Formats: sequence, structure tokens, C-alpha cells
Amino acid sequence: MLREIFHRNGPLAGRRVAVLAVDGFELVELVVPANAMRLAGAKGDVISIHPGHIRGMNLHEPASRVGVDLTLDRANPDDYDGLLVPGGFVNPDLLRQSAAARAFVRSFADAGKPIASLCHGPWVLASAGLLEGRRLTSWPGLRDDLVNAGATWLDAPLVHDDNLVTSRGPQDLKPFVTAIIRLFAGQDLESEFPSSRATRSAPQPQEPPRLVLDVMRYMPKPSIRTVLGLAAIAAGVALYYRRGQGNPSSNQSSGNGFSRRSRIFGDTVTSHMTNT
Repeated sequence: MLREIFHRNGPLAGRRVAVLAVDGFELVELVVPANAMRLAGAKGDVISIHPGHIRGMNLHEPASRVGVDLTLDRANPDDYDGLLVPGGFVNPDLLRQSAAARAFVRSFADAGKPIASLCHGPWVLASAGLLEGRRLTSWPGLRDDLVNAGATWLDAPLVHDDNLVTSRGPQDLKPFVTAIIRLFAGQDLESEFPSSRATRSAPQPQEPPRLVLDVMRYMPKPSIRTVLGLAAIAAGVALYYRRGQGNPSSNQSSGNGFSRRSRIFGDTVTSHMTNT
């Protein structure tokens, strides 16, 4: 009951925020901000390239999945008051290659709506052509990409530039969550997170973060289930190619627009193979 009352009276009551992500997102960078926004009264929709569920990551290790509320072809940017783009090593790299994702992000910028992103998420903003003259931060490894996209990059826990709020990664979630609640609520951020006036980017990192190197180095080996799963996939691919070599017609279209190869990986594969 108390949670419902707080939800109705929270600073984000009545607000709707789009969370753009696909497989490979950093789990805490989606779940923590999304839960904080929900507790503040917002309704958050996970928007993705495909329906069903998307897989989160803890660095390079697979983590929990989250459900997709709408796919990009069904989501209307006009229905949302703000946009959150989490990071992860894989998620933004996949999104930035999607014309639909780039257009979705661009529509929020064109409307002057608040946008929040962290870690590798600003890659998507760069590919959408939104960073010329902007000030922001990100995972340090993105520094050169963002500078080349026209931005001023700062090595800071949080950078506020008008309707854009960015952070470096999970280590900055505390100020990031505080700032985006205010950002999406339309509240003033200047007192605690004054807008950046920087005119020069911070220098390039001299070495990768030691913590990440150590974590990656001492990560446990893949589980037995993971090894067996990879072995099963490899066996399936080998069997497919063995059959294909023995049947010259196996690469021909079956007449329904999908090749035999496409159907093996599911009917969502839309590539067509033609005879040569």
C-alpha cells in the first residue's frame, strides 16, 4: 500500500520513459535505473530490436534476461517523456548498427526531450549524429569515438549538458540515478549537477582500468552448461554443413522466401539466398 501511494505521488508520477536496449546490455545499468524510476512513479518500457527477452551481461559473463515491452517498429517516441540508453560492451554496438534504433534516438533529440546514457551507451548517440557540440562522459574507451563525433569528452562521474545526462559506468550509478530522476521529472539540476561549460576534452586514458583487467583475468571458467551448449551449437553447425555438401540443392530456396539455412536459425531470419 505504501509503495502504491509513493508511486502515485513520486516525482515521476505520470511520466513514461523508454529504455532502449538489446542483448548484451550491462545488467545493473538497466535494472538499477529502471527500478529507481519505477519507485519514483514512472512507467518504463523496454524497447528493443526483437520481441521476447533480451540477455543482460556482467562484463563479459551472461546474466539475467529482461522482458521486451515493445519492438522498435511498434514503439512511438511521441508516447514517451524521456529516453534511457544503458551500456554494456555488446548492446550499444548492436543498436548503433540499427537504422530504426538511430531514428528512435534521434526523435527524442529533435523534440528536445531528456536523454540519459552511461558507459558504452553514448556510442548510439554518436551514430545517431547527436554529439556535435555536446559535452558528455562515457566509459573511457569511447573517448576518441565521441570526440571524433564532435563532442567534448570529460572524465567525470556525471556530466549534465542541457537535456543530456551521462555517466562513465556502474561505478557512477549513485549520482546518475539521482540526476536522471530530476531530469525526467523536469526539475532543476543546476544546484547539484551544474551544466558543464568545458571547451576542451579530457586527455586520452593512459591505460585501461586496472579493476576491469583484474576482474576479467580472474573470472571463473565457463560452466559445464555453457560448455555443453557451445558444443551442441558447434555440432549442429557441422552437421548442417555436412548435409549441405552432400545435397547440392540444399542451398536453394524452398519457395517461401526463406532459405533452408534461414529456417535452421529461425523464421525471424529474413535474409534471402539466390542461386548463382
